[in-house]
Amino acid sequence: MERPAPLEPPADLRRLRTDLPIAPLAFPDGPPGWLVTRYEDVRAALADPRLSSRRPHLNSHVRASLITPAEMAALRPSDLLTSDPPEHTRLRRLVTREFTARRINQLAPRIQDIVDEHLDALAAGPRPADLMTTVALPVPSLVISELLGVPFADRDRYQRLTAELLSLDRTRDQLLASKAEMKSYLLSLIGTKRTDPADDLLSGLLQTQRTDPAVTDDEIAALAQLILIAGHETTANVFGLAVLLLLRPPRLWDTVRQRPDLIDGVVDETLRYATVLQFGLLRVAREPLTIAGQPIAAGERVVLHLPAANRDPDRFTDPDRFDPDRPGAARHLSFGHGPHHCLGDQLARLELRTLLTTLLRRFPDLRLACAPDEISTHRHRVIHGLPHLPVDFTSNPTVFGCG
Repeated sequence: MERPAPLEPPADLRRLRTDLPIAPLAFPDGPPGWLVTRYEDVRAALADPRLSSRRPHLNSHVRASLITPAEMAALRPSDLLTSDPPEHTRLRRLVTREFTARRINQLAPRIQDIVDEHLDALAAGPRPADLMTTVALPVPSLVISELLGVPFADRDRYQRLTAELLSLDRTRDQLLASKAEMKSYLLSLIGTKRTDPADDLLSGLLQTQRTDPAVTDDEIAALAQLILIAGHETTANVFGLAVLLLLRPPRLWDTVRQRPDLIDGVVDETLRYATVLQFGLLRVAREPLTIAGQPIAAGERVVLHLPAANRDPDRFTDPDRFDPDRPGAARHLSFGHGPHHCLGDQLARLELRTLLTTLLRRFPDLRLACAPDEISTHRHRVIHGLPHLPVDFTSNPTVFGCG
């Protein structure tokens, strides 16, 4: 968990990837398992059906389990993260239609409007400004709220609950309370949508439920929780990290502003270089298998370390350098691989592309309002990112579309 610098992964990962790519790993609870750090091994394991996503406890490789499996099952049933085919296939099919390329393209004009509105507020607001609280968090929060059917007016509540659920320093009672509150909130919202449906994902799931009674309210709430959290927290932090990486020396901001064709490269390189799922993915061996010559016994836990894999020099040349023009940056594993490849990757890409493109056009002289090494990152949360990003700019930023 200890980073030599805010944007650098723990130093030991480099040594392990070279000397012991399948390393024995002590867990805070239960028997030991294994840590996988090489790109090819992680990628193959993500697609290996012998490794199950059904795991004993969330984040148990970095935090002792605070709640029992029975409590976990009662508070949140199986979801897309913690299920295997055919159950995972059934659940994914329930929400896939909201994340097709056609549906995402239909959202593009609305996403642009949301971005413009928040950058208008940034331009008119006090300076220095905190880009995380004024733009990075509210934009994806509003997008996912509209898609899901969650009132944006509730954002303070669900953003607070998200932070609590992703934190690694909560007590047992605090974690149970946060999980119970999130479930209660979503079930109440489901009840509202049942009597007053709209054109949103929650209403669509309830319509499916009418013809498929196997779809329960608890399942709908679990799917909504995952999409709500992943749909705003990860995108917000990738955006904040991308802006920081462009503004810090050697200030690639100006290079990208002059070459907008690099925007997609910025997105993928940020996802690779500053992988936000900072502790990896946990799997459990269904049966005996071998990973890179190391036997893994049935029932043993395996952590697939995405940040280490994304810095593997055997896959990415000079991997510790941030390069928006890097060939093959899109081969990163930040969206996963195989059956659990992130459902919302195209939505996240569209939001990030729109945010960065518009910010670069409207704020050509955007700059950090403090030294880069004074900007802190989340240390005890599942998602790596920035709590705050202070920025400044001229008093007359370029009007969108006119500069």
